[in-house]
Amino acid sequence: MYSDSEIYRLMDLLPASGRMMTKLVSKPEQRQVIDHPFPTPWMTTRPVWINFDLLSQLSRPECDLLVLRAVSWMISIKWFRPNKYQAAVLVGMVGVAVQAVQADAVGMVAAGALSAIAGTQIWRENHSTQKELDADEAAIQVAQRRGYSEPEAAQALLSAIEAVAQIEGRNLTFSDLLRSQNLRAIAQLSPVGIPANLRKN
Repeated sequence: MYSDSEIYRLMDLLPASGRMMTKLVSKPEQRQVIDHPFPTPWMTTRPVWINFDLLSQLSRPECDLLVLRAVSWMISIKWFRPNKYQAAVLVGMVGVAVQAVQADAVGMVAAGALSAIAGTQIWRENHSTQKELDADEAAIQVAQRRGYSEPEAAQALLSAIEAVAQIEGRNLTFSDLLRSQNLRAIAQLSPVGIPANLRKN
């Protein structure tokens, strides 16, 4: 298992917002190298669970980029950013409360359905290909401020994706493959990036 000094080193890599919002938590019993719950609005701190025994099988650049990427994804989830879906959830919740006071079951169901549909859309938006690619690119930007070149950071994250799949004994997912192709383009290993229509899926 990593020493406390190595955990502190990883924390020092994080951007200021990452240090404030997230917490690296050792979880040796998990089968994934790195995992995290979907951040809910009521979470005061967003945990990133790490099996440090498995993480130690990666090179230092792979570890750095994997942790930066996980934290970048976590801090990109913003529940209270004004947009049409957050507004619809809020309107629906207020509608449920008003209809409950008036004992209007049909109104409660309609307002609840509005909130559920908008909430589902927020969930989909936060699990989109674009969100995954954005998290990779944000991690690479932070890594550049920590001494990595853009191609080095992209290559480290690319090899980390492949190494993690091997360590966890699983195949690369479709999302992993899209991310890998995007990282190859950033690392200048391939002239082909990700088409705009796939980014929005």
